[in-house]
Amino acid sequence: MKKLLFSFLFIAFQSSAQDAYEIIKRSDEHLRGASQKAEMSIEVQRPKWSRTMEIKAWSLGTEYSFILIQAPSRDKGTVFLKREKEIWNWQPKIEKVIKLPPSMMMQSWMGSDFTNDDLVKESSILSDYTHEIVGDTILQNRTCYSIKLTPKPEAAVVWGKIITFIDKLDYLQLGSEFYDEDGYLINKMEASDIKFFGDKILPAIMVMTPMEEENQKTILRYKYIEYNIDIEESFFTKQNMKSLR
Repeated sequence: MKKLLFSFLFIAFQSSAQDAYEIIKRSDEHLRGASQKAEMSIEVQRPKWSRTMEIKAWSLGTEYSFILIQAPSRDKGTVFLKREKEIWNWQPKIEKVIKLPPSMMMQSWMGSDFTNDDLVKESSILSDYTHEIVGDTILQNRTCYSIKLTPKPEAAVVWGKIITFIDKLDYLQLGSEFYDEDGYLINKMEASDIKFFGDKILPAIMVMTPMEEENQKTILRYKYIEYNIDIEESFFTKQNMKSLR
């Protein structure tokens, strides 16, 4: 009887883990598409000041991406390139390309509440974590899976644990909680303003809030997204960083 019960629980756990992986995979593929071009703004809010960056971004799968800052003028022309596991930054003021080491992934991206890893996605939510459904919740009047992402022992990731909330209807990521290695909640991401971009339904607004800082948050607003654009790996080069428009 004990063996039968153990076998049942093991099969149930394996099924839950597999289901959780497939949910995360479907959500990630829905957001990324095969390729995309996007325009967005990122507003950094602080108790005594705020600033807004205007951004263009291109991506091809999970391995290649460009982020170009168009405004404000002091940051105009700054570019981030991801090419497989390498992250590069072009700084036009000093006319220099800098390779970002893994140790910088936890640092703030351009003074915002997003980390470098949040924006350039060096780590993979699919291959660097194990996945487990831990419950359900309601966000934006939608029933969501609550899924725990635990880093694999060999993975070089910045978070000790992530709880993410995936809508059961359209597989939208409507929120995430980011914990450090000691189990403390560090950042919370909330998504809203669900709308269509072409034939894809997505949240147009994502707000990242640090838990230990009062009156502080960063708001990412998607203005335009085009999927399945004609773009090749050869576009994502260090040479193109200097001429990207």
